[in-house]
Amino acid sequence: MNKILLLFFFSLLSISVKATEDGNGRIRGTVISSEGVPVEGIPVLLTNTKKTAWTNQDGVFEIDNVKAGLHIVAISLPGYEVTTQEVTVEANKTASITIRLKESEKQLKEVVITGNTNRFARKQTDYVARLPLKNLENPQVYSVISKELMKEQVITGFDDALKNAPGVNKLWSSTGRSGDGAGYYSIRGFAVQPKVVNGIAGASNGSPDPANIERIEVIKGPSGTLFGSSVVSFGGLINVVTKKPFQGFAAEATYTGGSYGLNRITADINTPLDSAKKALFRVNAAYHYENSWQDAGFKKSVFFAPSLTYNVDDRLSFNFSTEFYQSEGTNTEMLFLTRTEPLKIFRPQDMGIDFNRSYTSNDITIKNPVVNVNGQINYKLSDQWVSQTNVSISTRRSTGYYSYISVLSGDTTLSRSLSNQNSTTTFTDIQQNFTGDFHIGRMRNRIVIGLDFLSNVTKNNDGTYFTFDVVNIKKASPAISRAAVDAAGVAAGASNNIAVTSSNTYSAYVSDVIDVTNSLSAMLSVRVDRFDNRISDFRQNAVSPKFGLVYQVVKDKVSLFANYMNGFQNVTPVIQPDKTTSNFKPQQANQFEAGVKTELLGGKLNASVSYYDIHVTNVTRPDTAAGREKYTIQDGNITSKGVEADIVANPLPGLNIVLGYSYNDSKNEKTSATIIGRRPVSAGPRQLANAWISYKLEAGAAKGLGLGIGGNYAGENIITNNSVTGQFTLPAYTVINASVFFERAAYRIGLKLDNLTDKKYWSGWTTVEPQMPRRVVASFGIHF
Repeated sequence: MNKILLLFFFSLLSISVKATEDGNGRIRGTVISSEGVPVEGIPVLLTNTKKTAWTNQDGVFEIDNVKAGLHIVAISLPGYEVTTQEVTVEANKTASITIRLKESEKQLKEVVITGNTNRFARKQTDYVARLPLKNLENPQVYSVISKELMKEQVITGFDDALKNAPGVNKLWSSTGRSGDGAGYYSIRGFAVQPKVVNGIAGASNGSPDPANIERIEVIKGPSGTLFGSSVVSFGGLINVVTKKPFQGFAAEATYTGGSYGLNRITADINTPLDSAKKALFRVNAAYHYENSWQDAGFKKSVFFAPSLTYNVDDRLSFNFSTEFYQSEGTNTEMLFLTRTEPLKIFRPQDMGIDFNRSYTSNDITIKNPVVNVNGQINYKLSDQWVSQTNVSISTRRSTGYYSYISVLSGDTTLSRSLSNQNSTTTFTDIQQNFTGDFHIGRMRNRIVIGLDFLSNVTKNNDGTYFTFDVVNIKKASPAISRAAVDAAGVAAGASNNIAVTSSNTYSAYVSDVIDVTNSLSAMLSVRVDRFDNRISDFRQNAVSPKFGLVYQVVKDKVSLFANYMNGFQNVTPVIQPDKTTSNFKPQQANQFEAGVKTELLGGKLNASVSYYDIHVTNVTRPDTAAGREKYTIQDGNITSKGVEADIVANPLPGLNIVLGYSYNDSKNEKTSATIIGRRPVSAGPRQLANAWISYKLEAGAAKGLGLGIGGNYAGENIITNNSVTGQFTLPAYTVINASVFFERAAYRIGLKLDNLTDKKYWSGWTTVEPQMPRRVVASFGIHF
């Protein structure tokens, strides 16, 4: 590895800088309405050139490689006066401007809605690289699911939103139980949970409510260098970006109802708190109730998320946000397959499962209160340096009964077991970042230097699992009630297991993006991590590097990229049969990836295609030497490689296209003898595809009327795969969804039909979980 890093470093030093264009600078600006509201999706033209930039969600745009001298920036919208502003650009410097439009906010919103902008491809983000990089400048692949796409698809759940991300497959629905209550998803062959909110740790024992989501960022590949090991997997991470306060008043209320008793009310209110508009307040709230399509099951939740921003001056600002989430419901039906005996049935359709049976009752519920509190201080130290301090405290709880249904002999007999859950997990994350943007000679440097402290404390007082009864999968099962379960627990002698786990992680990282030439940039990053298990007195160090190259073949339009990325996971010590303790190195995942990104037709065609190869080393496994079969050694490895494609296009006014495809080949190359050479059960299907195509009329009497259709394809999924049990395979499926909507400035009406063909299909991860049949959902929202 050291030789690879040295070779990479010296290759960068050998690159000629002759291609640098002397005397060029850049323009960075903000477009706001007459009332001070940042304006998103507006084209900004540099006159006398072909350079055009588009404002992001914060109204910010950036134009690179501008010759030194006086320039004019112009904004021209159909039916409105042209707004221009002069700006002087100096060599190797960034000129900052603010453009205030003269039109009213109401008129401006109409233009944003009807304009020909690629509103589903807002990819500029400060979180992926912890730097304000454009997509074409970033050597890493990521997908963005915007609130606009979720609104068009009438999304009411986090799982449905993630269906728009290429290469993401649901393994488990949220269980709500302690330790792993959030949903699990496969990314690039590895399981991951959503544990990152606004770039730092955020706990969840359920599925995040969409009401407060600005966008979801699915960041691909092992990202240990910038995010550590506690909240990510080797396949990537899921970052939930929440809604932030903005200048100006706006309010929105929406009711959504549908099949299976769905009733959902959401509200979003934003307002300044003072006449100077320095103090900004926003609150998002939701009430959700939904029954299962089965004979029993429900989910009820209340969500409340106030946030406050205070802009002291141009240099200092404070952000404070909270999320309060309370849910109660029956846990999703999952049939756990045997892990110790040969299977007798190998497909779910041969089990005779009745989709309408749940094997539970509405008496058996689990509650999952979650509280997330985040504070942020931004301070502009100088024109080149910014300080950002983040503090996040997240607490999640599990209280109530979790129902565990396991498949017994003959694969048609089920055991219904339960555990009385009572646990609390608290994440505390303190993060300090210093971000710089400066030149060394002719080369621009964008650098982040960070310190991170993460505390993870779990207090577990769960009851032991006990068997309630055994039923036949094809016959009617006896009624199950809370009183009967309580009595069965007492009769079985179920007791609470009191346990506390506590760990601290101390980290430091640095990442520098160097513009070697006008078209070539390099990213060099490294993280040093110190893990401290406070209970077992176990400590471990890890170093995680990351490198990337980007060459823009056509400036701001087409870029080629390659990266080497590292991720790591701490491995706890093992007490061997001879009573000695073996300490192991952290597992290491090393990814090599290359591909192409495009932003063509003025940003209307946004696409990426990449090939990746991930190699995991330091995997622990049983020793195969004679007489040492019960000993654990660390020389195993796992590989995962594949291709991904992501296309978001707006080729014609009103027409939006979202397409994704992934192919993954994962293999246990050297692990336990029972799974060597086999595909890991956490890898999900080899092939996945997603699509959404919508068209909205932009003019005429029916202006605002739109139609959308799309869906998902998943190939066969081997969910049990070892030499002891054999293979259990979920069949491939295609699910189609459709919607019709009508929107104007003051209101929006939407109608969605999920699973149009009423397809019966399953998901799972050593489990068989029936998925929702056809469902009709309607929504009505007002804006003012």
